[in-house]
Amino acid sequence: MQQAESEVTLAFLASFADAWNCHDLDALMAHTHQHCVFMASVRTTVEGTEWRGIEAVRTGYAALWSSFPDAHFECLGDFICGDRGVSEWIFTGTRNSDGAKVRARGCDVFTFRAGKILVKNSFRKQLP
Repeated sequence: MQQAESEVTLAFLASFADAWNCHDLDALMAHTHQHCVFMASVRTTVEGTEWRGIEAVRTGYAALWSSFPDAHFECLGDFICGDRGVSEWIFTGTRNSDGAKVRARGCDVFTFRAGKILVKNSFRKQLP
C-alpha cells in the first residue's frame, strides 16, 4: 500500500490488520519499511523474538501462521501520534503444536518512516 511521503493513516493501519487476517504476507510486506524491525511478544528476552530487515521480518510474520494456522486479530482501536502509533486487538487462534485455543488481548506499538511501518513492537497477554 503506497502512502504519502511520511503520512500513515488509520486506514493504512486497518489495511495492515486486514492483511494479517487474510494471511496475506505480500500485503503485510507492502506496509513495511525496508529497514524494518519486528519484535514479537513471545520469548524470554527483553525484546521478545526479534527480526531485523525485510527478509527476516517476512520470516517472522509468516512464523505466526505456522504456529497458529487460524490466527485472527479482532481490532479494538488504533491511534497515531506523529511517527508513532498503537493498534489494540484481541488475538484468537489454535496452537498447531497441541491444539490449544488461545484468546489474548494485545497491542502493537509502531514507529513509522516514509509512510510505512519501521518498527512493529508486539505485546500480548499470556497465561503463566
